[in-house]
Amino acid sequence: MSRWRPPAPGSTAIITRDGFERLKAELDHLWHVLRPQVVKALAAAAAEGDRSENAEYIYRKKQLGEIDRRARYLSKRIPALRVAEGAPSDRSLVFFGARIELENAHTGEALHYRIVGPDETDARLGWISIDSPLARGVLKKRVDDEFAAELPGGTARFAIISVAYD
Repeated sequence: MSRWRPPAPGSTAIITRDGFERLKAELDHLWHVLRPQVVKALAAAAAEGDRSENAEYIYRKKQLGEIDRRARYLSKRIPALRVAEGAPSDRSLVFFGARIELENAHTGEALHYRIVGPDETDARLGWISIDSPLARGVLKKRVDDEFAAELPGGTARFAIISVAYD
């Protein structure tokens, strides 16, 4: 049995203006602030001598690799992203960027989400990826429509309570 796994499916290359600006700011911070600090600390640790037992040197090398990996990802991803500006012409339908309120048909619980790009999801804020099963199920639906979503815990049914755009 091999350890090979098929590549993950590509994510949708769409993002809000705020999310795009945050990614650009993160890349700028990595290149112009964080990386120079780590390189300086790495050089100081390397000057101390034996690198094989130098914990500071080993830690900084690992940290530099993580920074470079993230910066490389962002430098390739940012040009590929399409910024979604403005609200759709029919604001009663659920599209990218919508803030939605759902009611779980089984429990009656009210849930609040915002549909955003895969690069800007944040569970604490209720921001879900447009690629998520819940978002795919709710897209192009209207208030009072019911739909089913195949979630990790099984199929769940929801009703749309409200749809709003910034």
